[in-house]
Amino acid sequence: VCSIRRSLDVIGQKWTLLILRDAFHGVRRFDQLRDHLGVSDPVLAERLRTLVAAGLLESAPYSVPGQRIRKEYRLTEKGRDLYPVLIGLVQWGDKHCSEPDGPPVRVTHRDCGEPVEAKVLCAAGHELTSPNEGQTAPGPGAKAKA
Repeated sequence: VCSIRRSLDVIGQKWTLLILRDAFHGVRRFDQLRDHLGVSDPVLAERLRTLVAAGLLESAPYSVPGQRIRKEYRLTEKGRDLYPVLIGLVQWGDKHCSEPDGPPVRVTHRDCGEPVEAKVLCAAGHELTSPNEGQTAPGPGAKAKA
């Protein structure tokens, strides 16, 4: 009964976070996702089905004149709630996995141009800068050991 484990059951498969990353950048159509990611059609189709079933993406029909109706995939509120997670992964990757020249992409706030950061805050707004500043206790969904 672990929230991290349950989250990884939904987003922990290879390609899943990359599909979500592209969805955040407005890539919505199957062929665009396939071309951006270089993933096979069967793998992409399976991952999209999983993300739709989990409620992270929703499919909507679209048509191009002269072609059959197809689906595009849009982030749901549940999917958009993963944005801070992706920003956190970008920050971590920039710090620990970048090439010597620096990060390949910069995420900035559209209005002011400043870098976007993911931070850990308590409900009162205090920033936690170390895991030692947080504590863990059983929550209401915890199950007693039998």
